[in-house]
Amino acid sequence: LYEKVVEKGDSSVYVLTRLGDCYYNNANSEKAAFWYGEALEKDKKIDAEYLYKYIQSLRSIGDYEKANQWFAEFKAMQEGDSRVKGYDPDQVDYYSKLTAPSDMIVTVKNEEFNSQYSDFGAFVADGKIYFASARNTNNKIYKWTNEPYLDLYVGDINADMDSIAGVDLLNFAKRQRADVHIGTLCITNDGATMYFTRDNVSRGNRLDFDDDGTSHLKLYKAAFVDDAWGNIEELPFNDTMYSNGNPALSPDNKTLFFVSDREGGYGQTDIYKVAINDDGSYGEPENLGPAVNTAGREMFPFVSTDNTLFFSSDGYINLGLLDIYSSNILKGDNSDPVNLGAPYNSGYDDFAYMVDADTNKGFFSSNRPGGKGNDDIYSFSAYPCKELIQGTVRDLKTGGVLPLVTVRLIDEAGKVVNQVSTDANGQYTLEVDCNGDFVVIASKTDYRDDQKSISTSSNNQKRNTLDLNLEPLIIENQIVLNPIFFDFDKANIRTDAQYELENIIDVMRNNPNMVIKIEAHTDSRGGDRYNMKLSDRRAKATRDYILSRGIDADRIESAIGYGETQLLNKCSNGVKCSKEEHQLNRRSYFYILKK
Repeated sequence: LYEKVVEKGDSSVYVLTRLGDCYYNNANSEKAAFWYGEALEKDKKIDAEYLYKYIQSLRSIGDYEKANQWFAEFKAMQEGDSRVKGYDPDQVDYYSKLTAPSDMIVTVKNEEFNSQYSDFGAFVADGKIYFASARNTNNKIYKWTNEPYLDLYVGDINADMDSIAGVDLLNFAKRQRADVHIGTLCITNDGATMYFTRDNVSRGNRLDFDDDGTSHLKLYKAAFVDDAWGNIEELPFNDTMYSNGNPALSPDNKTLFFVSDREGGYGQTDIYKVAINDDGSYGEPENLGPAVNTAGREMFPFVSTDNTLFFSSDGYINLGLLDIYSSNILKGDNSDPVNLGAPYNSGYDDFAYMVDADTNKGFFSSNRPGGKGNDDIYSFSAYPCKELIQGTVRDLKTGGVLPLVTVRLIDEAGKVVNQVSTDANGQYTLEVDCNGDFVVIASKTDYRDDQKSISTSSNNQKRNTLDLNLEPLIIENQIVLNPIFFDFDKANIRTDAQYELENIIDVMRNNPNMVIKIEAHTDSRGGDRYNMKLSDRRAKATRDYILSRGIDADRIESAIGYGETQLLNKCSNGVKCSKEEHQLNRRSYFYILKK
């Protein structure tokens, strides 16, 4: 009707925004974005809610750059709006992060039991899967979607949640009207009670309406008696002036979570909780607060056995329309909910998430392209993405393979996350998380450690090759170190020298009967007598540091400086030499006298 009005020449902002709404409410994001965009061309200061729906439509069709530009405008208009929380106009990689591969491998499958109509809201209990569907063609047509009114269905599912038998109509409600929705549900752990959503039907089997002519949703419960669901009761906190729906239970079944658009909330629909008392009565409904609820829509709560709350929302930065989020609010953590990202979320409505926390298998619903009907149920299985790091450790001097080398994997936080030993062929294999930065360190007694950095990708079971080479610290009758440096004209042990001397200490601890002597040498620059004294002070400072680390004094026979009396090249007094040639003469020796 609105399109006909436009064809006749009325392209006012009023008509254009409502035409955008028509498509937005039916998840046709491309056309919604077009008509909202036309309205903005007419008036850049349209109502903020239309602007937000335009942004959501742009996100949905993947035009993130334009969505980000208009989101900056929205923030300026709605500074206190919860939906701008966490938005930074200088940070434009929100969407790339939400679509980037994670450290989990997630396989998603469109289930065979989906129909050409809407199917959504899977719930698994006691070997059965329950869901809402519009496939019952005996029902009247719901004009909003042009599909039959919703019913509940049930099918058998195996323990691995990967095989589902045929589904049957769960006609527990003894439907007497063909124009009533019966929607999402949850079931208690003992299988005795079901909570479900249904249109507001009075005891006289007629639809009740509010003052505006809207029939709201209500929550009901049913009991499983004589192998059938019956004894339907309306929950006492329903009302004809607002909707309650999307029930979910806490793991202990003592709290019922639900969605409502009642007054006093934070947005269009909020998530509430209500206590289920031991006598079967209920407490007062409580809003979960701003740590979960926004000015937008929060819907379809689910609480896993580890007390993680999952829900769908269009009130946070997202990929478009409804996205699925997780929150630890039930564990006392008020940090912002986390968007699950792709492939759970898309540019379309993604909702009704449920998961087995022990197996990381579950279901969610979506109207994304490629499905069988309007809304479809998707199963998923998530497991960690792992790669392999493999290599050979060799002796740097001889090239021979080294068995029994300790190989450690260090993460970005400096934590050892894995450790193995090389086999008889000097080979090792480490399993490592995808999408990470790591350091691999190889260590062996009487060898200098070798370490290399490596970054993993998102390629599950990829084999990365990383060979390591260990430099021996004992060669013939010496403990061989990198040069021990001293400050000019000083004999104190510098920090870098301390680090190098730790290799001496390790060797001596690993060989408790070893006795050594220390020699220190200088180059020819400076006076002969001065160099002799300086080198002797340095030799003894080196000895004293080793003794300070707990090595017995009788294990160092001597520490003597030889000045410039034992040069290794031509660079004696008066001979012009390069810095490198002089450096060759500045050295320390650690001779092994007893092994």
